Amino acid sequence: MKRRQLVRAMAATAALPAAVGAAGPASATGRRKSRDPLAFDPDDHTTLTATVPTAGGDRTVTYRFHRAIPYVAEPVDVTYQTLNVSVPVAVDGAPVDASRAPVLLSNAVGGYMPSSTAGATGVTLNRPNPPLALAAGYVVVEPGARGRTLVDADGEYYGVAPAAIVDLKAAVRYLRHNEGRIPGDTDRIVATGVSAGGALTALLGATGDSPRYEPYLRALGAADASDAVLAAAPYCPITDLEHADMAYEWNWGSSPLADGTSVDRSLSRELRSLFADYQASLRLDGGRGIGRLTARTYDRYLVRTFLEPSATRHLAALPAGERASYLSANPWIDWTGGRASFTWADFLTHVGPRKKNVPAFDAFDLSAPENNLYGVHTTRARHFTPWSLRKATGDPRARLEADLPEKLDLMNPMPSLARRNPHRARHWFIRVGAKDSDTSLSVVGNLNAALDNLGDDVDTFVYWDAGHGANLDAPDFIDWIGRTCGHVG
Repeated sequence: MKRRQLVRAMAATAALPAAVGAAGPASATGRRKSRDPLAFDPDDHTTLTATVPTAGGDRTVTYRFHRAIPYVAEPVDVTYQTLNVSVPVAVDGAPVDASRAPVLLSNAVGGYMPSSTAGATGVTLNRPNPPLALAAGYVVVEPGARGRTLVDADGEYYGVAPAAIVDLKAAVRYLRHNEGRIPGDTDRIVATGVSAGGALTALLGATGDSPRYEPYLRALGAADASDAVLAAAPYCPITDLEHADMAYEWNWGSSPLADGTSVDRSLSRELRSLFADYQASLRLDGGRGIGRLTARTYDRYLVRTFLEPSATRHLAALPAGERASYLSANPWIDWTGGRASFTWADFLTHVGPRKKNVPAFDAFDLSAPENNLYGVHTTRARHFTPWSLRKATGDPRARLEADLPEKLDLMNPMPSLARRNPHRARHWFIRVGAKDSDTSLSVVGNLNAALDNLGDDVDTFVYWDAGHGANLDAPDFIDWIGRTCGHVG
């Protein structure tokens, strides 16, 4: 199942695989009835029924479930490089024609860990988007992907960067390669994911058809097809990792830890200063009278553009008595004329303790998940920012290993947006919780601003008082897919 020769080559600093082994195990290849190793077999499915709670009540969905289909011809580990396809055929007994329906590509990656579809017995029901999409008549595709903790018998880490995004791109290519065989419109693929899965979703949207990934895809035997998606819906994306430590200190640096203690103020100030330089380099416009987004204007941008509208919607939706109670408990919010207003400082106090110490992502002791993400060969974890590397080693001239700049670029949507990738997704549905201190709110803010400045269709919203991984308007997302794709159910 694992190709050690391919693994070593893919993890190498500069070299990419020149040769690969045989195809996957018999159980994976036996289903292929075509000479095309990536041909989808429409007859290989199980017919299942699911009860899906919707805003209009429970709906009974009958669907065809195609399980654990390898999406590359030469998988490194077929346990993870497979996808499931769920195709609705009836909703509440009424036939559904999904031949030209939108396709929801929903990944389940968390923490940049490996994600497998092999054990699934049907569409994922414990996350709101896949079952609601199925009930709306959309095709649901759930891909697996390699992750940072995978290690073979020789101690080689074969799921580190950029394996996960390469795998998801290969899954998109598989769908496009099988246009007409897999039901659904492959020109209307909507990608979604949460946390690290949200980061990978943002990458899929920003880097469509980028030639930078081509050698990695070719090495896996990925289909010769487009990996662009029409739309992307990242939820609380943990991305822009090489700048995440500095952004975190700008956002949460004044907040105490959960035990009431403060982080090292000197280190926090250093990172805040670096954030100011980075933010200025992006040259983003915040609109709405904000102008250029800088470290000095960013709090106003977040408050005006996202936080006050979020609080306003939340409070307006409450019954009068509950709203009065909430405002009494939160006197820092001014509620005038049906609109909430407040200061950034008061908002930070309301959120409370920060979740992570300093540095939040590139830990001095290499203990953070992101250190593992940038491992290589038999090295489990590495520093990926010059600042942490130099602090940890005591060498003010220490430099990152030669392969890291490229891998950081491959894992960050912001450079591709700065290059104005013409094949990026043009429709975006971005969500994050106001109390999500897993990363800086500036990560979503910058993603929103970059896309808005490019003229893309961007629907970004912050869930008031919600934390990491929140999804509080899934029915609205399903409706958004229908509008975006021009699909009438």
